Amino acid sequence: MQYRQLGKSGMKVSELSLGTWQVGGKWGSGFDDANADRILNAAIDQGVNFIDTADVYEDGRSEKAVGRVVRSRSEELFVATKCGRQIQPHVNAGYTPDVLQRYVEDSLRRTGLERLDLIQLHCPPTEVYYRPEIFERFEKLKQQGKIRNLGVSVEKVEEALKAIEYPNVTTVQIIFNAFRQRPAELFFKEAQRREVGIIVRVPLASGLLTGKFSADTQFADGDHRNFNRKGEAFDKGETFAGIDYDLGLKAVAALRKALPNRSNLAAVALQWILQYQEVGCIIPGASREEQLRANLSIYQEPPLTGAEAEAINDIYKQYIQQGVHHLW
Repeated sequence: MQYRQLGKSGMKVSELSLGTWQVGGKWGSGFDDANADRILNAAIDQGVNFIDTADVYEDGRSEKAVGRVVRSRSEELFVATKCGRQIQPHVNAGYTPDVLQRYVEDSLRRTGLERLDLIQLHCPPTEVYYRPEIFERFEKLKQQGKIRNLGVSVEKVEEALKAIEYPNVTTVQIIFNAFRQRPAELFFKEAQRREVGIIVRVPLASGLLTGKFSADTQFADGDHRNFNRKGEAFDKGETFAGIDYDLGLKAVAALRKALPNRSNLAAVALQWILQYQEVGCIIPGASREEQLRANLSIYQEPPLTGAEAEAINDIYKQYIQQGVHHLW
C-alpha cells in the first residue's frame, strides 16, 4: 500500500481507501453485518487506513459497522462520514446549523467514536455553499472536539471551487475517473494551491470501467444502476458517472481494443486516477471481499504507461466528453 497526504487535514491516508455505500451487501439487497465486518477487516489488513461512510448508508448500519470494526483494531485508522442527505425534502431551506450539528452527534453515537476524523456535507444543494453560517458551525464543532476536519462531497466542479473558498474546508470528495475528467482541468490546481485534499469517488463509473458488464447485464430493482440512470432518485452523475449505459459499453469495448495486453480494466482505471498527484485517495466500494482484493490488485499490475494513458484520454474525447464534460 502507498500513502499520500490528504491536503491540510493532517491525515496521511492509503491512496486506495474504502467507500462503504454498498459494504455488507449489493445495492438494493439488504445489509449483512458479518459480510461488512469481513470486508472492513480485510481492507485494514491490506493497509487501508481511511474509511468513508455516510449516515444514510443503510439507515446508519454502515456507520455502525465502520465504528464497530475500527474500535476493535489497534491501527491508526481514519473515519470519514457525511451528513445532510437525511433532510427531506432535500432543499436549501432544510439546512440549518442546528440540524447539521444533530446529525454529527448522531453519527458519533452510531460509530461509538469520540471524534470524527472528517465530516462532509453530503452533496447539498448549490445554495448551501453560499451560506457562511453553515461552515461556521463546523468550526465550533471542531473546537468542541467532535470533529477533526470538515469536508464537502460535491456533484459539480463549480460547487467544489466555491467550497474551498472557506478556509476550514480541508477536503473535497468528487467524482473523477477515465469517463469523468473535467475536475482535473481547473479544480485540481486550485485545490492543490489551497492545500485541500481530494477524495475520488465513483472511480469505476459504478462498475462500468471494470469491463464486466454487457447489454444483457441485469441489476436488482433496488440497485441505483437500474432505477437512477436518468436521475430519477438523485443526481444522474452518481450512476455510471452520468454516461448513457449503451454508449459506456461501446467506450469500454474501445478501451479493450486499445489496451490488448490489459485484462484487468479496473486496475487500469484506478491507475489512471492515481497518476494525478493532486489526488489524496480513491474510495472504491466493495460488496464482497473478492471485489476489495480485485481493487487492491493494482499493485501486482505493471505501471500505466504514457501511451496507455493517452489512449484512454483519446477514447474519452471520442465517446464521452461531448455528453458529460460540461454537465458536472
